[in-house]
Amino acid sequence: MGRADERRARQRGGRRAAPRGRRAPRGTGRTGIRRLFTWKKLLGTFFTLCLLGMGAFIVLYMMIDIPEGNADAKRQSNVYKYSDGSMMARDGEVNREVVDLARIPKAVQRTFVAAENKTFYQDAGVDIRGTTRGLVNTLSGKGAQGGSTITQQYVKNYYLTQDQTVSRKLKELVISLKLDREKSKDYILAGYINTSYYGRNAYGIQAAARAYYRVDAEDLTVEQGAYLAALLQAPSQYDWAVASETGRKLVTDRWNYVLDNMVEQGWLDAGERSGMKFPVPKEPQGDPGMAGQTGYLVHAANSALKQQLVAEGTAEDAKHADALVDAGGWTITLNIDKKKQKALEKAVKTQLTDELDPKKRKVDADIQAGAVSVDPKTGAVVAMYGGQDYLKHYVNNATRADYQPASTFKPVILAAALEEEAETQDGEPIGANTVYDGTSERQVVDGGRKVGFAPENEDDGNYGDITVQTAMNKSVNSVFAQMGVDVGMPKVMETAGKLGMAVEDLEAVPAQTLGSMGASPLRMAGVYATLDNHGKKTTPTIVKSAEHRSRTVTMPDAIGEQVISREAADTVTSVLTGVVDDGTARRAVRDNPLRNGQQVAGKTGTSDNNKSAWFAGFTPDLVTTVGLFGEDDKPPHKQVEMYGAGGNDRVNGGGYPARIWAAYTFGVMEETSKFDLRTRQGAAVKPTRSPSAGESPSQSPSSEPPSREPTSEAPTTEPPTQDPTTEPPTQNPTTKLPDGTSTPPPTIGLPDDPGDGDREREREQ
Repeated sequence: MGRADERRARQRGGRRAAPRGRRAPRGTGRTGIRRLFTWKKLLGTFFTLCLLGMGAFIVLYMMIDIPEGNADAKRQSNVYKYSDGSMMARDGEVNREVVDLARIPKAVQRTFVAAENKTFYQDAGVDIRGTTRGLVNTLSGKGAQGGSTITQQYVKNYYLTQDQTVSRKLKELVISLKLDREKSKDYILAGYINTSYYGRNAYGIQAAARAYYRVDAEDLTVEQGAYLAALLQAPSQYDWAVASETGRKLVTDRWNYVLDNMVEQGWLDAGERSGMKFPVPKEPQGDPGMAGQTGYLVHAANSALKQQLVAEGTAEDAKHADALVDAGGWTITLNIDKKKQKALEKAVKTQLTDELDPKKRKVDADIQAGAVSVDPKTGAVVAMYGGQDYLKHYVNNATRADYQPASTFKPVILAAALEEEAETQDGEPIGANTVYDGTSERQVVDGGRKVGFAPENEDDGNYGDITVQTAMNKSVNSVFAQMGVDVGMPKVMETAGKLGMAVEDLEAVPAQTLGSMGASPLRMAGVYATLDNHGKKTTPTIVKSAEHRSRTVTMPDAIGEQVISREAADTVTSVLTGVVDDGTARRAVRDNPLRNGQQVAGKTGTSDNNKSAWFAGFTPDLVTTVGLFGEDDKPPHKQVEMYGAGGNDRVNGGGYPARIWAAYTFGVMEETSKFDLRTRQGAAVKPTRSPSAGESPSQSPSSEPPSREPTSEAPTTEPPTQDPTTEPPTQNPTTKLPDGTSTPPPTIGLPDDPGDGDREREREQ
């Protein structure tokens, strides 16, 4: 074919062919994706979006004006109701007095700038980076974060709402820019410190100065101003009167941060700063409408609601939750049963406070009571006693966690042993009939090695070989210390956490077996409610419902998953019936004429220094924990011993706490009920006084041999605490009763019921 023919053929094919021997270079053609996303197009799109954003912002800036202040106009009261819907309380009266900035010392003014916005005097009223981050978080559902300027916070407090929405944030940004242009920095700062919430129902710096230091704003010192400025970050958490140890540390750190920032900005002399001491606030005075138990209930309900607002993401943090609740407009229905609440208050009065006389005995003024009553089937807190009077004692004794629960922790150790199917050092399964050495100050061993812990029993009592049941009845420290090591202390603490105790930051050491950690009556009520509810996690819940004009809060389910097996929980309950029928709570509970055959399980507890005394008891339908705490009635209200209170040598859990429990529980009991228990030992452990000659106890020790022989109690390098060749066992093991002895020797028997002048001398720990 000639060249002319080739050319014509190519033309007929619709395209020119490449010259023979040459190919088109690679990469000269573009795929579809590359044609769509060229760098020029991407850059153009970016600039277009920027222009559109700027245009939209200009439109918003022109459309949004600075509104009228609405903080006071929109404030409402919160309404609190009993579980039946009847009125309990109403609060929310605005406690605010606006003061001119000129009346506030310049250094105090600057504490707020140092705390919240060091660039306040130089910025344009907004923090673009912080606002952008907040918008992104809001759009993504993460909630907003900090970073707002003082101007933005003032705009949110005074002109807008606390709602976390994109539209509200955009309005906040625009209004802040306009306000910064139209008003002076002093005007904005005055508005901010006069509208902010400081806790204790104090709005504005004047109300805060009166609430925390009993002075006017113009008389505040720099140290006091720095505390109030630090307080704004989390008013409820940082209020010194009710703050936890962690809260006090955090607010102290923030107080130091404020003063250090002032030095950095040149507003405070470094030498003067070094000599400053933290100004501890005065005790709260309270709202007259919150007198008696009302204030404790309202405060507990508010705290629960705020926690839930943060948990569900409605509030970004504790400070935001404070603002949402304290802004008013809520109808909060509590689980509190009006009848049971009055009965609990009456029980404390008749069984405790009527017998205390501070004029005769100074220690009587130092006795504080706290109690919580819970329905184990629903988790509802049906009654709560927080203290003598909310206006006289601001700290809620029912929710405070700074006192040791002592021997009320022992059932947790047994629950862990049963749940983990633990064994003694000799390889015997741990159960109610397992025999331990109850000698006081006996060295705890692990694999033949001493662990360096030898706890003393109550009054240094030596019990010899006794069953776990008897050890629980008599609250024998040495037995449960060894049991904790047998189970493994990490497992014990893990079980405690599952049951509802706060153990995250606690060391898993043998000393914890004595209940040496802190715990509140509310927490311990949850632990015992979980046992009563056959091992299903039961979290005490005080709020039944919470409704607002713009939202309804759904409270979490109080009944959770099975955290320990039913058999383990029911076996512990079974053992705890012995404490009531044959142990340290026998006088106040077993022999109470109002009992009327009601089955009861419970545990006493008394700290070794007598700073706390407890009774945690339950029926199938009601769990109640009662705690007595020694607290100096003079500031700073340190923990003190309760020896001599009420004319008794010692305040024990089997005394006042058990008496309060019995008067309340049997007083509100509508009918008697029986525990429905699934255990290998029957419905309940029989007390030692019950079986008559020839009667078979509910447990037969012959079917479960003792965990070890007395001679194997300690390692071979340490002489045994009992020598069987010179002091034989009290009984032949084949005829032991459930408590481990048929005729207990004087050293291990419970004392006779004390007389009227010594009613607190029951032997328990």
